[in-house]
Amino acid sequence: MTGPKNLQTRTKHIRETWAKRCGKVLYMSSVKTDFPTVELNVSEGRENLYWKTIRALQYIHKHHIDEANWFLKADDDTYVVMENLNYILSKYDPEEPLYLGRRFAPFISQGYMSGGAGYVLSKEALKRFVKGFSTGECTHFSSIEDMALGKCMETMKVRPADSRDMKGSQTFHPYPPDHYIVRKPPRPRQWYLLYDYYKPSEGPNCCSDFVVSFHYIYAVQMHVLEYLTYHLRPYGYKYRFKPDEELEMNKTTPR
Repeated sequence: MTGPKNLQTRTKHIRETWAKRCGKVLYMSSVKTDFPTVELNVSEGRENLYWKTIRALQYIHKHHIDEANWFLKADDDTYVVMENLNYILSKYDPEEPLYLGRRFAPFISQGYMSGGAGYVLSKEALKRFVKGFSTGECTHFSSIEDMALGKCMETMKVRPADSRDMKGSQTFHPYPPDHYIVRKPPRPRQWYLLYDYYKPSEGPNCCSDFVVSFHYIYAVQMHVLEYLTYHLRPYGYKYRFKPDEELEMNKTTPR
């Protein structure tokens, strides 16, 4: 999700970093450009963000539904580690009505996924979302995009799936790393921690080794995360966990 004024300041840095690892990337905007961007029939502005999301998902359903099993919505200031996302998704069936992200608790009975952290719809979830608007079961009742989409998911019986890792650590994050990994002195808990569906954690154990996303990441920080994720390695380090063994365990353990 982007707009004309952000193409050079934000979106090009996504194109130069993590977007290269996606199966297919679409940049959704209010105008068509040779960036390239897809023109949606919607005005820019935060108050129109849910309309933009609705139109984007309808466009994907019409033109690209059979090109992928999972559909990620991310903002133009979100950094995503695609390998970790694919690993998290490998435990789930895209033919099931599921969606994943940073699960928040209030307002919706089953909770909803943070928009800034990015969220993922299975193929079946995308079909149900589009059906909800064609039948009138879902409506644009609020400009709060992530909460409103969560209400439609609940209405259409799309279930939230658990995106945490095997230790219960979070993988999707609606803020940059420093908001989580630096343990703060005692203080009233921040809103994004109060909203968490699962018990939140601050400090070094806050975030999974298999982090999927951080939000509010801009130009320079985008490239810094790219370097830290894909290039920096301590000499002689042997990873203490074998993901393939965990994956096999998840396939055989009843849930």
